[in-house]
Amino acid sequence: MRRDIDEALRGWPYDPEFDEVEAREILARDGRTVLQIRVDLGVLQMELDGRPDGARPRGFLTYLDYLRHRSKFRRRRRSQAAADPGPVGWSMTPEHCAEADRELVQFYHRRVAFLTLQHYERALRDAEHSLNLMDFIADFGPTPEYVERHERLRAGILFDRTQASAALALERTSPEEAIDAIREGIDRLERHARTLFDMDEADELDAFDLPGEVETPTVAYIERLRRLETEVRHHFEVPKTLREQLDEAVEHEDYERAAHLRDQIRSRSRS
Repeated sequence: MRRDIDEALRGWPYDPEFDEVEAREILARDGRTVLQIRVDLGVLQMELDGRPDGARPRGFLTYLDYLRHRSKFRRRRRSQAAADPGPVGWSMTPEHCAEADRELVQFYHRRVAFLTLQHYERALRDAEHSLNLMDFIADFGPTPEYVERHERLRAGILFDRTQASAALALERTSPEEAIDAIREGIDRLERHARTLFDMDEADELDAFDLPGEVETPTVAYIERLRRLETEVRHHFEVPKTLREQLDEAVEHEDYERAAHLRDQIRSRSRS
């Protein structure tokens, strides 16, 4: 059996454009479909579902599932002890941190590959998993420094999630839903920035006096989403979505109109 990957590399030269991800789906020898990304020194291969590496950590579908189980189990066992009957704290060990980081990296690679291949539903799924893992780290990370270091990655995941959600709506020919998804993404990014940098009084992110190395990507994500919102509005001629009209009605205390708009939104969601 050949152990090198020379044939695969010759058939897939590495020559990406700036900021481009080279990804593809292929059939493996056993007939299953796998995802591949071309990188400078070779090829990354991932499964389409479950963990990208195909592993089942400690018998669970993902390491996040194991961590959730572990944290609940530890708190239950310790709270039953007579010497400590109340709720107790639980934090991640160095091993937990290393494995959580491994899973974040794996889901990052697969998420950007799915976005490149326009598999938006799968990209949205993987972004949600990464955000859930980030939330777990925020709750149970061993040190504030570890938590903060990971929180600085949240903006990129939120941006990818918003892209996938908006693209899914456009695939369903629902530009209003796409605009709502973009606006929700912008709001989540702004709230994240305010939380991360403790700047609750700021109204505009452009006015934030943030450290240069972290200001640029967060603000850039928001500006890219604002441009995308403008493009969608212009192309599909959507001046205001139903949700925006609902917000205005509530603000002006026009509750009869607000109730009518809520019915329209519910009807659209069911359809």
